[in-house]
Amino acid sequence: MRWLFRLVAGVGAVLAVLVAVMLVNTWRLPSPPAVATRPLPAPPDLDAASRRLADAVRIPTVSYAVPAAGAPDPFPAFHRMLETSFPRLHAALRREVVGGDSLLYTWQGSDPSLAPILLTAHMDTVPVEPGTEGHWTHPPFAGTIADGYVWGRGTLDMKHAVMATCEAVEHLLADGYRPRRTILLAFGHDEELGGAHGAASIEAVLAQRRVHAWFSLDEGLAIIDGFIPGATRPIAQIGLAEKGILSLALTAHAEGGHASMPPPWTAVGRVARAVTRVEQAPMPASLDGPGGTSVRAMAPALPFAMRVALANTWLLGPAVERKLSASPVTNALLRTTTAPSVIEGGTKDNVLPAEARAIVNFRLAPGDTMAAVKAHTVAAIDDPAVAVSQYGTVANDASPVANARAPGYGLIAAAIARVAPNALVTPGLVLAATDSRHYGRVSDAAFRFLPVRLTPADVTRIHGTDERISVRNYGELIAFYEELIRTGSPAAAAPRDHP
Repeated sequence: MRWLFRLVAGVGAVLAVLVAVMLVNTWRLPSPPAVATRPLPAPPDLDAASRRLADAVRIPTVSYAVPAAGAPDPFPAFHRMLETSFPRLHAALRREVVGGDSLLYTWQGSDPSLAPILLTAHMDTVPVEPGTEGHWTHPPFAGTIADGYVWGRGTLDMKHAVMATCEAVEHLLADGYRPRRTILLAFGHDEELGGAHGAASIEAVLAQRRVHAWFSLDEGLAIIDGFIPGATRPIAQIGLAEKGILSLALTAHAEGGHASMPPPWTAVGRVARAVTRVEQAPMPASLDGPGGTSVRAMAPALPFAMRVALANTWLLGPAVERKLSASPVTNALLRTTTAPSVIEGGTKDNVLPAEARAIVNFRLAPGDTMAAVKAHTVAAIDDPAVAVSQYGTVANDASPVANARAPGYGLIAAAIARVAPNALVTPGLVLAATDSRHYGRVSDAAFRFLPVRLTPADVTRIHGTDERISVRNYGELIAFYEELIRTGSPAAAAPRDHP
């Protein structure tokens, strides 16, 4: 029996060493940073600033895929509202109208050798879904202030950032502040349609002038609370990259005819089988990209068991991937996602269609290319009778991944700590598309973050019904931009008096 005792003892020793290694790795995880004493105070004119945001909501700068014939352009009125609301800004900064209705402001710094900071946002909004207007607590374009909130389309996406940026600049100018580093403000007018005329035109102007920003900051991620089970504090995610987008059309042809005499495979049947095969063969998951980095960075705010798993992915990586893949949100962080969104074919129940088609939307993780996704799809379908082609004109690989050690990231993180000291700041991956895919071409690093506080109940308000932002949170946005500009571009020295 000695050999058995030795075997048991040996296994026990190995397990003890294994447990010890896992606990040491967990212990080595960064501790949650200490919470600062108190956040920055709200702007003294927050009530007036909220009324100005409400004024912005009342101008329906809606981006329609197909604008109504003869519909007036709402953006000139929005531009005039900005001029009236922020007189100091318009007196001190150079304003240019670019790409038809977009705006580019230049706040010239005193040291031209320093690369500028590029702060971006967009003025346009999505439409209100027809038939849902009556479901709103307050009309979507009334700009109502009630119950501690500003209500209406654009309060979360993203007139709040346009107005908060301008409020911050107006405050700084009132204080006599002059930046050492040039500050650029870029406000697009068609982000909801892809930014082809707005952000792309601004990017082209900056590129032509050989302007390259130190870093850019756009929408993308926020301060989330309640999304991660067991998290002990809110998490402020700074987006380092955004996923790409590609839609593929799966098309099958067959001889039409009467439904009473169907062939072994109809066009509809082939397409249905193709969709099933594509869904059952997802792109591989990985913890190595920015999505996995984001999850691991949350570990200090997570329960002990989750910290152990995330600290020891060398051993538990497959189990962690399976667990994260079970949730739509965390699954999207780890892989290129596959989403069949349209299927069509046929006009009558007893007539076989000659063609059937499905559209599958992919959101590409950094590292996957459009060519690789198409090749993966063709291989998964494994049917030469189903043609695979790109659908639509909006298609791009994932953006480059910004460096979380870059100075711009540190400045943004420091500004978050001043506004929301209880939040754990982590890098993140933006799952949707933003104008940063254009602005990233003219900056050393493109970051994506707004200090908007979101709970799971708030997510449906973005592009949905009852969009709103709390007055208190809007004050945090203004304070954030003011802090970021002050720290990112220290005030220039006051001019000396000369005899």
